[in-house]
Amino acid sequence: MAQGDGGVKPVVFQERTYSVLIVSASRNFNTALAPLLPVGEFWPVSTVGSVASARRELLERSFDIVIINAPLPDDLGSGLAVDICAHSQAATLLLVKSDIYNEVYSEVMEYGVFTLSKPTSSQLLKEYLKILCTTRERMRKLEGKQQTVEEKIEEIRLVNHAKWLLIECLSMTEAEAQRYIEKQAMDAQISKRQMAENVIKTYE
Repeated sequence: MAQGDGGVKPVVFQERTYSVLIVSASRNFNTALAPLLPVGEFWPVSTVGSVASARRELLERSFDIVIINAPLPDDLGSGLAVDICAHSQAATLLLVKSDIYNEVYSEVMEYGVFTLSKPTSSQLLKEYLKILCTTRERMRKLEGKQQTVEEKIEEIRLVNHAKWLLIECLSMTEAEAQRYIEKQAMDAQISKRQMAENVIKTYE
């Protein structure tokens, strides 16, 4: 909340905010990162202090962005970063000490993990946050395209199922069954998928 004009002003959220999981056992790092994650842009923000805690948190919910500050008490954190990129759409940043940066970067780069050498600056972290947000938007668009393709495939499957029911039960030809589904869908102002589902419920 922001103070001003003698009262409390509500936080203004952007059209899209990004949920963030911070995996870090360093109080100093967490304190330095907090101002870079204003609530109007990044919300909610969860912080855990170990790989095990992060895995439990990730089982409970998904996140847009995951920031891992290595090392952690129970592991380096690189394996966690790879797993997140392999099994979720989260944009993931792994911060590691400069003496092992090249080695870790080589291990995780092919999985889509962003790696940043420590020590770093607030300005560089801010730039990486922009990159993470951009990456998450790209992943979101890919998710949408994948969902559209899957929905189209499912519609085709249902329409074909409905057509064969019409052929079997009403002795229609395949062309007649196709036209029937299309016309009934148009007349009822519903999708072909919905019409196919209606046919399946009626004749199956």
